[in-house]
Amino acid sequence: MKPMFSPSLMCMDLLKIREQIQILNMRADFYHIDIMDGHFVKNITLSPDFVKAVARVSRVPLDCHLMVTHPDDYITMLAQAGATFLSPHAETINTDAFRILHKIHELGCRTGIVLNPATPLSYIRHYLHLLDKITIMSVDPGFAGQAFIREMLDKIKEAKALKLQHGYRYLIEVDGSCNAATFQELRQAGVEVFIVGNSGLFQLDDNLHAAWEKMLAQFHGEIDKTQHLRKQP
Repeated sequence: MKPMFSPSLMCMDLLKIREQIQILNMRADFYHIDIMDGHFVKNITLSPDFVKAVARVSRVPLDCHLMVTHPDDYITMLAQAGATFLSPHAETINTDAFRILHKIHELGCRTGIVLNPATPLSYIRHYLHLLDKITIMSVDPGFAGQAFIREMLDKIKEAKALKLQHGYRYLIEVDGSCNAATFQELRQAGVEVFIVGNSGLFQLDDNLHAAWEKMLAQFHGEIDKTQHLRKQP
């Protein structure tokens, strides 16, 4: 599968939203939109109103990552605002997971789920067949710029093996420290969607056109290097 890239919009220049969205529309596969409530995580970032504004100019699917204690309070608002994927944290829906996932589907959105680093894949095993996307956090949630948690590589490999074994449809996505230092290992482990934030995209160049080209060069440079090494005797 061709690798896909999902810019994290909380890392963009919010004074240039329309300009940057128009640039990314020609390049991105998804937009990753963090919805934080200040409770599930201490930070507060984007909102349903932000989603509504982006939906007016976006040409790619909007993926809303619900870092909130009560996702059911947000699901209908975000669907009406224009979200494509709604991805609550597994840790917040363990008492009503099936109801929440069916509600997301009934609202016309695709079903995602997010797992914190310390949450095993077995936590969601009973509803893997209902998911369109699994997002594996490779940093603890709430803030950008954290160090990559290498133990997540095994969780990614497990998600890939289960997908192949059972024919599940979910995309495998990683959130946290996707950049030149990790692209190679993440791709080898089975990642299909890379969420790119400060280190992976926005801080590579002040010009977003140039930043995207640098990101792709870093990604393909790492992957090509790995393939070259494999061919050596």
